Amino acid sequence: MSDPLALIVGWARSAVAPHGGAFRALQPHQIGTPVLQALLQRAGVPVQAVDAVVLGNALGAGGNPARMLALAAGLPQQCAAFSLDTQCCSGIDAVSMAVGLLASGQASVVIAGGIEAWSRAPIRQLRPMCAGEPAVAYERPAFSPDPLRDPDLLVSAADYALQHGFSRAQQDAYAVLSHQRAMAHAAALAAEIVPVAGLAHDAYPRAIDLRRAARMPLAVKKAGGDDADRSCGSAGTDCSVSTLAISAKADGAALLLLATASACNTWGMAPKAAWVGAASVGGDPGTPLVAARLAAAAALSRVGLAGIDSVRVIELHDAFAVQALSFCQAFGLAPDRINRRGGGLARGHPIGASGAIAMVRLLSDLQADEAPGARGLVAIAGAGGIGAAAVIERL
Repeated sequence: MSDPLALIVGWARSAVAPHGGAFRALQPHQIGTPVLQALLQRAGVPVQAVDAVVLGNALGAGGNPARMLALAAGLPQQCAAFSLDTQCCSGIDAVSMAVGLLASGQASVVIAGGIEAWSRAPIRQLRPMCAGEPAVAYERPAFSPDPLRDPDLLVSAADYALQHGFSRAQQDAYAVLSHQRAMAHAAALAAEIVPVAGLAHDAYPRAIDLRRAARMPLAVKKAGGDDADRSCGSAGTDCSVSTLAISAKADGAALLLLATASACNTWGMAPKAAWVGAASVGGDPGTPLVAARLAAAAALSRVGLAGIDSVRVIELHDAFAVQALSFCQAFGLAPDRINRRGGGLARGHPIGASGAIAMVRLLSDLQADEAPGARGLVAIAGAGGIGAAAVIERL
């Protein structure tokens, strides 16, 4: 490949803890500080080498979590700090922004990724219009100015499953595969995890089979042939979404250490991977789950790859099982072709960190399983119909 825009020196993440679990008392910088410090220590890089921190965070309600992290981790006061919120896409978009800082000469060494402390997310309220009126609490902001194109994400996924004939059985089978893979590879996953608050393994994956999956409660009931859905799905097909087929609320952090070639020489860093290219795109806000495949296709095209078969490893953050099934169908993939050691369905969904965690998973799998020169693809979709994807090459 030609000279890369950025080299990836190392990566690390926390475990993913269910909402209200092991990280329930921690703020974002408290989850991320041990990860950042371990990342530098593993790479043998001093704190004074770091020029900037770029951090994705979706639920912190303002402030600058990147600056909090930089100071808490002992980075130099002059270190730049950028926080961004593109919801689920934040983790990948933060790394893309870090690559831009390196390519433009604004930095030589950058730490980038995502952190989410969903358990400590502030309570959101709308300010009253008039004095004396109470504030109105809300769970999530609007992601489209048109309410008709801003559906609840779960309802949108369930509608998509029904419209495209993805049965509950298919969705549950995919979710079971994700959990089985995460359980089977727990020891391998531990190598990329930095212990935080005593947790050194992803806490959510479960030993589960199809019989138990069939008994899981429903989150949304959908059946082809219902009066309200006569035009959708096959008559009598159960396309309901069970709780197993949804990525659970979670807390976690993931960070990458990126540098220019000259910085690697200066600081004696040995890069393990190269950034090939990325794409952040928009799609229909009414069906946000498809934006991951739109971003993946755009990223592959942007870097001049002929198609999905040009990459050896594929990591998709699957917020819903139907999203993964749709992604695989669009690219002609078998479901076991993605997320080799389990995906977001088995880990959980720490919104602003999920993309960065998927990227750490991709890098770990490239390093463990593939020869130098092999390429991998990571993709994610976000609320509002946005998607992000990146292509990475093992050195």
